[in-house]
Amino acid sequence: MLSFFKDYKKFAIVFGIISAIIIILIYNTLNVYRPLDIYQPARVSSELVDSTIQHQKKYHKIADFKFINQNGDTITQEDYKDKIYVADFFFTTCQTICPIMTDHMVDIQNKLIDDDDVMLLSHTVTPQIDTVAQLKRYAIKKGVNDKKWNLVTGDKKQIYELARKSYLAVKTNGLGDKYDMIHTENFMLIDKKRQIRGFYDGTNSEDISKLLEDIKILKKEYDQ
Repeated sequence: MLSFFKDYKKFAIVFGIISAIIIILIYNTLNVYRPLDIYQPARVSSELVDSTIQHQKKYHKIADFKFINQNGDTITQEDYKDKIYVADFFFTTCQTICPIMTDHMVDIQNKLIDDDDVMLLSHTVTPQIDTVAQLKRYAIKKGVNDKKWNLVTGDKKQIYELARKSYLAVKTNGLGDKYDMIHTENFMLIDKKRQIRGFYDGTNSEDISKLLEDIKILKKEYDQ
């Protein structure tokens, strides 16, 4: 009988060790680092993509740009060089989805206020209304941090082309001039190589939480 208990004790110890190893292996498998996807025009709804690039399956990047922000400063891609950033399209007089989107962008700003690797960029789709002065009033009202977040206006044609050929984020209106556009609720996560790494519903708090988690994942990519 004593021999039986000694053998059982050995078995229990070996079984415990094997079980611990299996648990560790399963944990590591489930938590293995997986890089974020790189989005190409061919993967995005054709409604949001200019017809000239809808077939494109690789090499897509955000084009160079030049706009004016809420302080009257010129903002280009150089201001976002080597930065991760979140981009969206809005207009200050919007009374539907824009206030929710802006509040969520403020939340992102505040959560990442001390993270110098991450910035924000919001483009107006009504530059004829959203002058520098209008953007400044809006920025003050919403609590925009000028060092973290640029609200930009500029040439409507460039905004339109950037939205549909780079960020893949707006629909054509078809009711006005050829550069009229209907912005979506999308937030786009852009990496340091100016590639799109994610789309998120800017009106959905769960998507905002996912965006914040994806920023952490993207930052790990640069730590590898």
